[in-house]
Amino acid sequence: MSDSDNIFTKIPDLKYSEDLQPVSSENFDNLVHNRRSVRVYTDEKIPTDVVEQVLDWALLAPNSSNLQCWEFYWVKHPVKKAQLIEALFSQPAARTAQELIVAVAKLDTWKQNSKQMMKFFDESGQKIPHSARSYYSKLVPVAYNQGPLGIFGPFKRLFMSVVGIFRPIPRQPKSIADMRVWANKSVALACENIMLGFSAFGFDTCPMEGFDSVRVKKVLELGSESDICMVISAGKRAKNGIYGPRIRFPKAQFVKVV
Repeated sequence: MSDSDNIFTKIPDLKYSEDLQPVSSENFDNLVHNRRSVRVYTDEKIPTDVVEQVLDWALLAPNSSNLQCWEFYWVKHPVKKAQLIEALFSQPAARTAQELIVAVAKLDTWKQNSKQMMKFFDESGQKIPHSARSYYSKLVPVAYNQGPLGIFGPFKRLFMSVVGIFRPIPRQPKSIADMRVWANKSVALACENIMLGFSAFGFDTCPMEGFDSVRVKKVLELGSESDICMVISAGKRAKNGIYGPRIRFPKAQFVKVV
């Protein structure tokens, strides 16, 4: 890759900036502390515009290469909602929820979304760095295309192992399993926006990983290219909605200064 193509190291010469919006660290601290995994909700409804705004915030989350490898299913149809609750083992966090949102990681949309990025570049009227165009037209297809049934994986692993002896090289994704990790990381970032967003409106959430993924996919008519990241329930917490105090182990156990 030439220096002009290197999007990783070359700083583009852009005349673009954005003004920061006023924020309060105290309010953010309240949001983080207010967000709890709520297991039982009241019958209080969530206004539609609140859910719409929260989903808008989800789509503003950072994501890998801006390929936006996510879909969010706001399940409102009574039959589908009942089927989804059953697939969630009818746990109280699902059964008593006012709203259910299924966060889906997409393993196959990188190709169409990279083309959308190129189309945006063409139609934006802005000066787009050559490195950005090269990234989406050349690097993205090489990095994310795993081939039918992942047959490119062994060749990618060999190539990365050899080149990695001499210089740093991206080591993932090199398999369909890596693609699942790649996509779910971006989706999880958006899920945090959803949960903090509901908290900002005074509502509560519970991120659920306990579900029958085959049945959830069947409810939403999804194929193997979709991975269920989590299901988020939302509502107003009941008095018995939180089962106990938040438990966190010592900070030093997890935060390392090196």
